[in-house]
Amino acid sequence: MSSLEKIQQPIAHEMEAFEDFFKSAMQSENMLLDKITHYIIKRKGKQMRPMFVFLASKVCGNVSPATYTAASLIELLHTATLVHDDVVDVANTRRGFFSINALWKNKIAVLVGDYLLSRGLLMSVDKGEFQLLRIVSNAVKEMSEGELLQQEKSRLLNITEEVYYEIIRQKTASLIAACCESGASAAGANEEDVKRMYEFGLHVGLAFQIKDDLLDYGFGEKIGKPIGIDIKERKLTLPLIVALRNAEPAERKQLLSIIKKHNTDGVRVKQLVKRVIDLGGIDYASDKMNQFRDRALEILHDFSDSPAKNSLIELVHYTINRKK
Repeated sequence: MSSLEKIQQPIAHEMEAFEDFFKSAMQSENMLLDKITHYIIKRKGKQMRPMFVFLASKVCGNVSPATYTAASLIELLHTATLVHDDVVDVANTRRGFFSINALWKNKIAVLVGDYLLSRGLLMSVDKGEFQLLRIVSNAVKEMSEGELLQQEKSRLLNITEEVYYEIIRQKTASLIAACCESGASAAGANEEDVKRMYEFGLHVGLAFQIKDDLLDYGFGEKIGKPIGIDIKERKLTLPLIVALRNAEPAERKQLLSIIKKHNTDGVRVKQLVKRVIDLGGIDYASDKMNQFRDRALEILHDFSDSPAKNSLIELVHYTINRKK
């Protein structure tokens, strides 16, 4: 049994029922749309976001019909943003499969993303779940603002540590926070517990993204991404920000030159990766990741003990111990 299967045990029945619920939410009478949404469902990932929703509901009370709506709403809106992102990034693959835009071209991909967004909006309105709609819509707004902030700062290569945290808070952590907040809200938790679940998810999300950035500096066959891909895309992540801060002025200029002018040169990128490690970027980022993890676990400590709480704790550890 894998780590995720063990984590899912307290919500195994709910996750199985969720698959059918989500499939029905994706259905369309349009044959092309139905074919594409079926393709999307087959390519589903680890389903960590629905897991956060269901576990948060169980920690705060019980899974309710609103919990299924919340998990579906999160997945629909998140999938829509991924489809649109692939168009913007001209990405031909996602999770090892062809992207929607690669198979059906950009125009159809954009329309599919719009369809998924509308399905999520209609589902929440039809079921009268306006609080859930507010939570998830706010997360999508934050994600868009975070992406634009990153684009703005990346062009100038002047991202500070503080700006980096704001970017990952908006781009990544806001959605995991919405999962936990909506799960708590769907369970009928009081306002204080809903807020605490939001803060828990926010800190898990920050740790998750720093881990993702650290994977770019891994070695061996099990790394999640090719080494230095963030550098090739001129993304200033925490390890690189810290390395540039610790470097002497002359070396800092050299490192910035690699990022600006030689970011596709494999040899120079590897040299830069080595200097990031030597200048303490990896150790510093790892410490920060662990701080966010510890804060998340501290928040969770205030909730009553239960199998669902234990699984949430294990899910936190999974996010920062994963290999990809």
